[in-house]
Amino acid sequence: MHAITLRDSKLSSGKAKRILVTGGAGFVGSHLCERLLSETNEVICLDNFHTGSRTNVAHLRDNPRFELLRHDVTEPFLAQVDEIYNLACPASPIHYQSDPIHTMKTSVLGALNTLGLARRTGAKTMLASTSEVYGDPQVHPQKESYWGHVNPNGTRACYDEGKRSAETLYFDYHRRHAVRIKVARIFNTYGPRMHANDGRVVSNFVVQALTGQPITIYGDGQQTRSFCFVSDLVDGFIRLMNSRDEFTGPVNLGNPAEFTMLELAELVLTLTGSRSRLLFKPLPADDPKRRRPDITLARKELGWSPTISTEEGLKNTIAYFDRALGRKSMTPHLEEIAA
Repeated sequence: MHAITLRDSKLSSGKAKRILVTGGAGFVGSHLCERLLSETNEVICLDNFHTGSRTNVAHLRDNPRFELLRHDVTEPFLAQVDEIYNLACPASPIHYQSDPIHTMKTSVLGALNTLGLARRTGAKTMLASTSEVYGDPQVHPQKESYWGHVNPNGTRACYDEGKRSAETLYFDYHRRHAVRIKVARIFNTYGPRMHANDGRVVSNFVVQALTGQPITIYGDGQQTRSFCFVSDLVDGFIRLMNSRDEFTGPVNLGNPAEFTMLELAELVLTLTGSRSRLLFKPLPADDPKRRRPDITLARKELGWSPTISTEEGLKNTIAYFDRALGRKSMTPHLEEIAA
């Protein structure tokens, strides 16, 4: 068992919380660590670096309230913490399908280990679940009361069913052991620090447009997604964690603005000035045809709704990939959005 402790020199006084973020060096996790540190908390960032990267949190390493630890959540761990954000799990199809058994273990064993830690320490814990629990939905938009339409034997099942199992464990620990839980169902999220080759549609389109490659459209391009900028999602996480204990979720966190893949491709081409052509390929198995969150519950319970428009968020993301690809920015007039 790996014991996690903050060095004494890093301890601070006052009402700041000690917070564990699993998957903290990932795309979303790094933004969450950054935000939590800005609120004077102590943050333990735990990651096995399977998809996360030290580069994502390099700018935080000198903060005396930040600690980065290499550890896999499938193994037990110890820490004295007040809150746990459980984000550990590959989220893009390319990554979670590359080792589907480990993906399932990360969701299930990771849930058991974070819940066990929360039970021992009295910490509150939030599960970063996913809109994939709805599968290829037969209800639109998707409400939290919808049980989903998921293929348990398909290539995406390691992620879809892993997160559904993790949700089950969270609610059973809450009912059986009175563990304080929160469950967030995340819809498509994008922004700086995404992997350039993770197979998600925003990063695919932006990188292809910036490098002059064909824009890959799966199916006829009429399938829809809703895209939430990462700073909005992180704000939703923190509002959920700070909400009344009686409100456990699950709660949808996503942007209800709905785009077809063709509409998104056209917007990316416009914003980048790219002349990339569209390349149509067959739709992957079990790929959802429509995806849009109903965020009525988030508005009511958290006072939360997205504030960054898709165009504004895309400009920020395009500027990030311009730099990441080592290019002279095609969009020098764009200003960074606080993320």
